[in-house]
Amino acid sequence: MIWIVPVLVLLCFLLTHRWRYKAEPPLDRGLIPWLGHALEFGKDAAKFITRMKLKHGNIFTVRAAGRYVTLLLDPHSYDEVINDPDSLDFGRYAQVLMERIFNLRLPLHQPEKAKAMMKRHFMGASLSTLNSTMSRNLETLLKTEMPLNQRNWKEEGLFQLSYSLLFKAGYLTLFGGEQNNNSTDPSRVYEEYKKLEGVLCSLARGTLRKEEKRTAQSIQRKLWELLAPAGLTEESGSSPWLHAYRRLLKEDGVDEEMQSRAVLMQLWATQGNVGPAAFWLLGYLLTNPEALTAVKREFGQISQMASSGTPLMDKSTKTPVFDSVLEETLRLTAAPFITREVVRDKTLHMADGQDYLLRKGDRLCLFPFVSPQMDPEVHPEPQKFKFNRFLNEDGSVKKDFYKGGKKLKYYTMPWGAGTNGCVGRQFAINTIRKFVYVLLTSYDLELCDSNAQLPEKDASRYGFGMLQPQGDLLVRYKPRETR
Repeated sequence: MIWIVPVLVLLCFLLTHRWRYKAEPPLDRGLIPWLGHALEFGKDAAKFITRMKLKHGNIFTVRAAGRYVTLLLDPHSYDEVINDPDSLDFGRYAQVLMERIFNLRLPLHQPEKAKAMMKRHFMGASLSTLNSTMSRNLETLLKTEMPLNQRNWKEEGLFQLSYSLLFKAGYLTLFGGEQNNNSTDPSRVYEEYKKLEGVLCSLARGTLRKEEKRTAQSIQRKLWELLAPAGLTEESGSSPWLHAYRRLLKEDGVDEEMQSRAVLMQLWATQGNVGPAAFWLLGYLLTNPEALTAVKREFGQISQMASSGTPLMDKSTKTPVFDSVLEETLRLTAAPFITREVVRDKTLHMADGQDYLLRKGDRLCLFPFVSPQMDPEVHPEPQKFKFNRFLNEDGSVKKDFYKGGKKLKYYTMPWGAGTNGCVGRQFAINTIRKFVYVLLTSYDLELCDSNAQLPEKDASRYGFGMLQPQGDLLVRYKPRETR
């Protein structure tokens, strides 16, 4: 009977082992059965994918925890993925993440219907209303944090300052109504949300231990309870968008408990990236005096035109220097995966003329952080912050970037692309611009240590939107004296 064990091992190998077909991308299974490259992938995706790119080129397939993931890193070929919703499905992987992170299961309602609803509330006249509300909430929170008649410096971590203020302002604008009504205190929501963020990546990867899962579930329950009233009725004080989202869920047969879980997902989707983006932008400015001077000069010209400061939330207000700084910040710190499930065999036609077969059941992934954002051919000295990288010599916006002698359509991709691009992009940009404007024009803001450097990025967060720092950057601020 001893022979049974090796036979079973051989049978398992034959059933789970995968060979590369001739037309498929290079296959790298890794040395560990089933697990493959999962540990290295999860620890530092950018480092791992860069290593694989040097080894295999612009397209390759790796094994990770039983799944086969094809990485495409040629930005000239990205439209082949973005424009094919028939063979490459966005919704299936999104459903997997919803269930893992938020314990959320939604019926497959028509995505066009949800997208149209989002556009109605985050574009046009509705965007102007959101901008005004957000601007008012930001200014109120800042005055609460630092009254204008206070003259002493206040010291705080820049990440904590940026994230907490923007989260609470965003919560009040979209979820919680005005501060003086009976809605949930945004500080309570923020504190619980930060706890969830601490385990979010592990939830997404399914790597939490048993005790950690119980802790995560406890945090989720508290947040569901806090968010339960948000958007439930028109009198809830929440934004028209959230009420419309709740109504859409109800039409799809989603009960109130599952709706609260969906609201938590939307809280993460709308508030999880703006605060970190503002932190990195301010951090780069404070550690690059030339950039800080240029942005302050531009903001100074705007403040002379309008005393209220509200035009900063208006897209028509031109801020090319700030826009370049924001674009450069996002190039360096925005690192989402663009993921699709291969729902039927597909021949991928690369821009260089090569064709590759993508196998049904695999996962396809673009990682713009590695290519094009950190590609030295596209952006020379890619690790370096250059505030005017996206400006031409005459001060106009620079949009011409090249790879292989050919102009790129996608030279940064912090907002995604195609039909699944971020609908709230302009609202997020306006919010960050307003926040930075108020801090730099109404407050004195400086590093506590003039020689301080930005903390390292948390490499475990690659693939989940904006990166976050491993530490913080200590700053001090006080209201600027008016003369």
